[in-house]
Amino acid sequence: MEKILIADDEKNICDSLKFALEDNYEVFTTQDANQVMEILYSENIDVVLLDLKIGKIDGITVLKDIKSKLRNVQVIVVTAYGSIKSSINAMKEGAFHYITKPIDMEELYLYVEKAIEYKNLNYSLTNLKKILHERYSFKEIVGNSDKLRLFLNRVEKVIDIDSTVLITGESGTGKDLIAKALHFQGNRKDENFIVVNCAAIPENLLESELFGYEKGTFTGADKKKIGKIQLANNGTLFLDEIAEMDLQLQAKILRIVEDMEVTPLGSNRPVKIDVRIVAATNKDLEAEVKSGKFREDLFYRLNVINLEVPPLRERKGDIPVLLNYFLNKYNNKLHKEVVGFSKDVIETLEKYKFPGNVRELENLVEMLVALSDNKIISKESLPERYYANNDESYDNSDIRIRIGTNLKEIEKIVILKTLDYFQGNRRMTAESLQISERNLQYKIKEYNIVK
Repeated sequence: MEKILIADDEKNICDSLKFALEDNYEVFTTQDANQVMEILYSENIDVVLLDLKIGKIDGITVLKDIKSKLRNVQVIVVTAYGSIKSSINAMKEGAFHYITKPIDMEELYLYVEKAIEYKNLNYSLTNLKKILHERYSFKEIVGNSDKLRLFLNRVEKVIDIDSTVLITGESGTGKDLIAKALHFQGNRKDENFIVVNCAAIPENLLESELFGYEKGTFTGADKKKIGKIQLANNGTLFLDEIAEMDLQLQAKILRIVEDMEVTPLGSNRPVKIDVRIVAATNKDLEAEVKSGKFREDLFYRLNVINLEVPPLRERKGDIPVLLNYFLNKYNNKLHKEVVGFSKDVIETLEKYKFPGNVRELENLVEMLVALSDNKIISKESLPERYYANNDESYDNSDIRIRIGTNLKEIEKIVILKTLDYFQGNRRMTAESLQISERNLQYKIKEYNIVK
């Protein structure tokens, strides 16, 4: 049951309000302003009904004391008609609302209920921020290899720097985890972290998603929409798969980076913003610049700080650690009790090249745990591609194509084999082929590939 404190120097008011509220709440009263904080601490009060004058003490002073020490306690100010101006001042100091004497009980019930709802929402948001801060810490980036430690040392150095960051690396290496750690461990952690996947949003919608628009800008724009860039104000904007953005939109993003202002579609008034921009790609952006697919000026603006995530094949010593980490994760998720992996499973996986990197390893462990009937996962449980021809002279992900095969047929074969390799996972297939999921979808439809 929620707890309410009534602080008023008139005993009859304390008694009558207590009588009115005690059926639904646990109610405490005091006529001494000096007892307010003591009761708040000892009883864990949710809402205070505070008179603006308690004896010789100004209620505003009490309010300031409450909000400076217990910010989540909601205060409803009780005032006489003649002191509305003081009530407004009280709200500026953090009061939830004010009600006037004589008190309308229906109004009181309504505001007490809303104050409790607001307190619970605030508490949930605070907890959510705490959870996000813990979840996206460096503890989530698993491994103890020298390669990974050197990389994370570099990341830690730029946590609180507002310079733009370009995260590069192969598909499945965890670029999104690095972006989240940069935000949730940095000095912008209490502000918004806005993610825009440049490959997942259709090209004709990406600009309006980023910049927002005014009502009536185009057919269907029946109300104003705030774009993701503005939503990220004071926080972090994460542009994932930045290489998939078309050149025209790249020019507009360049102006955002340079001027720190955004103009919604249909408006001619720019809005100043303060946002840290983090971008990620699995493509070689310098090669994209040379081929004319990416703006050189934008590349240099984004590449102020480059964080290249090492692929799993360069940190083989992390494989046993990752196996145990994912084993615990999927034991809990799938309600299983698998104890571990046989020695030959670990040795086999340490020899494997993992083109899908950590994401591929995680998917493998999830599958092995889900299908396992034994406490120990043995080599026989591994799909054949993980151990067949697994030596340094042969890459078991090779695709054999006869000389003379036409280019369209080669493209179809490559897409089909890569889909097979990643067990139908289209995101991993697209990333491996260095095309967008949208483009992959078109190719699958064009070649009538059924998966």
